[in-house]
Parts: sequence; C-alpha cells; structure tokens
Amino acid sequence: MTDTIRLRLDVSYDGADFSGWAAQPGRRTVAGVLVEAFARLIGAETPLGLTVAGRTDAGVHATGQVCHVDLPAERWTDLEGSLLRRLAAVLPADARVRAIAAVPDTFDARFSATFRRYEYRVSDAPWGPEPLRRHDTLGWMRPLDLDRLNAAAAGLVGEHDFAAFCKRKEHATTIRAINRLDWRRDPDGVCVATVQADAFCQAMVRSLVGAMLTVGDGRRPPEWPARLLTMRERSSEVMVAAAHGLTLVAVGYPEETEYAARAEATRRLRA
Repeated sequence: MTDTIRLRLDVSYDGADFSGWAAQPGRRTVAGVLVEAFARLIGAETPLGLTVAGRTDAGVHATGQVCHVDLPAERWTDLEGSLLRRLAAVLPADARVRAIAAVPDTFDARFSATFRRYEYRVSDAPWGPEPLRRHDTLGWMRPLDLDRLNAAAAGLVGEHDFAAFCKRKEHATTIRAINRLDWRRDPDGVCVATVQADAFCQAMVRSLVGAMLTVGDGRRPPEWPARLLTMRERSSEVMVAAAHGLTLVAVGYPEETEYAARAEATRRLRA
C-alpha cells in the first residue's frame, strides 16, 4: 500500500460564484475546483480524501476555512517546496490555498476541530454597502441599535437546542454550544456579528442573524430570539439572512497530541 502524508490546507474563497463547498454534479463548488487543481498537479487518479472543517452554503465566503488531503509521500517530497505556488497558478482567482502543512494522520479537519467562528457584516447606512464590499456585506434599510443586537445575542449564548434556527436533518442533533455571540460597529459604520460554537447545523448562523436583526431594528423585543429555544421545530417566523454577508473566519484545533481524542469525542457527540 502506498505511503501517504496528510496535509492541512488553509483556504480562502469568495463564495459569490460558488454553489457552496460540497462537490455537486454540474455545479461550480469550492471542493470541485480544489480537486481539479490537485488533479492537474498530481494526476486525477490519485484519491485525496478531501475533508473540510465545515461545509459552507452557496454564496458564503471564507477567510479561515481548513481542510485536509492525503497525498502519496513521494509526491509530497517532490512538491513540498513548490505546491503552494503551483496551486496558486491553477486555482481560479476566487479561491486560494493560503498555507499547507504536513500533520499527523490523527488530524481530521472536521472532527478534530474545537470551534468554528463566523462573522456576518451588515450595513445600515441609508445608501447601502460600499460598492467594493457589496459581495460580503448585507444592506439593511432600517437603522440598527447595537445595544439591542447585543441584548438579543446574550440570550442565545450557551448550550441549547437550536431546532428553531436549523434545517433539521434526519437522525442529526440540533443541540449546539455557542460560546461567543456579540456585535460590534466597525470604524466604517458596518455592524459585525461574531458567532463561535463547537459546530453549527445548516442555516443556523444566518437564521440567528436574521432573528437578531429584527430586534436591532426595533420590530422584536430583545428576549424574542431566546424564547424560540423552547421550540423543537424550525420557526417560520425566523428570517434566514442572505448568504453573502457571512464569512467563515477561523477554525480552532487542540494540541497535536489531542487530535485523535478530540475526533473520537466529536464523532460520539454527533452520533
């Protein structure tokens, strides 16, 4: 059996023209262009086992995505000093591999992760987002109150069943642990939500943002989003915020010696 080496890839992409991360027949996806790039460099017959920390939806961006691949050890020996530059030459301009590192085979980009952190950008300026930020910033036509946004966020922190904010998958849990959720207003006037959790279910972040925005503009009371945590089905009252305002900015991992234990614990939890 050919010896392989596991590589961690740190990836960024502009999600505007991608149908999300996961490969889909007939659609342009981030995983698809990565696999195509590797095929050009090492051969299409080489299985990569491409595994990602978190599958982003269509239109969602990333500056801190992480995935891993397994390459034949002899190909890594040949390419170690040039692989980053070679990938830059064959990848499209809206997807970049920013770093490559050899890691133990106990590293699993998905299951070894301890947290995922997202940011969501919203401009409530009456003229809308700046043209150069239109692809990663939602325009909101009502003024937003930062104190109200943070009051709504505070009620959602902790471990809860977020069924009201998720697209439920059969046999999958909607219990998640949010350890950070807050809003700030940057010097350019844009409101930015930061949300960090062990993991997220589908559409969860955008649903949380959508609920909080209706509090920030005064249409709902600050305690309303937290009240929905008693529900065991998705709430029809929750607006899912547009995908383009959302960016995956970081994925956290434990110390190298803890990769396997973390992966095992996560698999048990998700089951």
